Amino acid sequence: MLTTRKKWLIAVLASVAAGLAITAFVSRKHAVDPVPASAVQAAARTSAQPVQVLEFLPSDVTVVQQGDVSRLLSLSGALRAFNQAQIKARVAGDVRDVLVREGESVQAGQVVIRMDPSDYEARLAQAQGALAAAQGQLDIARQARDNNQALLAKNFISKNAYDNGVNQYAIAVANVDSAKGVLAVAQKALADTQVRAPMAGLISNRSVQPGEKISADNRLLDVVDLRTMELEAAVPAMEISHLRVGQQVQVRIEGIASPVEGKVVRINPATVSGSRSIMAYVQIVNPDLQLRAGMFAQAELVVEKKSGVLLIPQAAVQYEAGKPFVYAIDNNTVQQKWISPGLAGDSQGNAVIEVSAGLTQGMTIVRNNLGSMRAGIPVRLVPLPAPAVKG
Repeated sequence: MLTTRKKWLIAVLASVAAGLAITAFVSRKHAVDPVPASAVQAAARTSAQPVQVLEFLPSDVTVVQQGDVSRLLSLSGALRAFNQAQIKARVAGDVRDVLVREGESVQAGQVVIRMDPSDYEARLAQAQGALAAAQGQLDIARQARDNNQALLAKNFISKNAYDNGVNQYAIAVANVDSAKGVLAVAQKALADTQVRAPMAGLISNRSVQPGEKISADNRLLDVVDLRTMELEAAVPAMEISHLRVGQQVQVRIEGIASPVEGKVVRINPATVSGSRSIMAYVQIVNPDLQLRAGMFAQAELVVEKKSGVLLIPQAAVQYEAGKPFVYAIDNNTVQQKWISPGLAGDSQGNAVIEVSAGLTQGMTIVRNNLGSMRAGIPVRLVPLPAPAVKG
């Protein structure tokens, strides 16, 4: 019994001694390393996580440079020939020959249509006969007048008889003049059976075929001169103050690779009812006849221009609470730069905007709107891979 109590007492004393030893060890450890366990865990996670770096291709960035910017006014419409004409019949009759077709060239005065002239030849012969008869009557009246004048001098006839002879002569003269007029009309009608081109150009439309019977003023052919073209375009009334006669215009035409030069030649003095726009006319020289009537054209007119200003792409500008900014790359990090924009327009075919404050020449900025980016994040430019060399 005594032996058992001793064993129990020894075990209790050993447990107390172990507890005191553990407490002393923990106190010494806290004195040497007071960092809490949560900080240690966070530091471990941070050291394990890689630093985020944005990668940009050369096409994603651009350099702020000086240049010229122009605000353009776009005008659009269909081209038409500056000189064009409709060929219409001047007399009625049957069409015998149509000598041209669409696309063929003609010269001024060239016969393009022949009509049956038989009816007009008969009218001409009738008019010639009437003129010959009138001239015969005139000769008789002249001889009677001269004879009466001699008889009157010898008092063989009365003054009234002489005056009657003079009046008959005057009537004969008027009849001859009338017959000459009828003859001229008949000659012209006969000539009009041969329809001629009023100007040099190309046939654009043919509305008649051989054998058809036509009346006067029927539309027969259309002829256009393509050496000079014209664009008729509507200009908003608020922009008309920027337009002036003689102003040079760049015109892009459907189907033509390069733009062509044009010039404002006329401005309509009145607005178009309904749209309240004003028609302007741009003339384009077409020596090689590349341009055709009806082609769609778009003209760009410079209405405002600035030179030697800082320019950036319009796509680079973003807005935060209505304020414009761009992302710039400074010391290999992304930085948000607030800017003061100016004139927006075109520079060598690119959509750019003037920057009056916030950027300096030579700064590198993000070219396009790539979304929101955190300021200070590291950036790395990735070069394009070299093209493969063909063996």
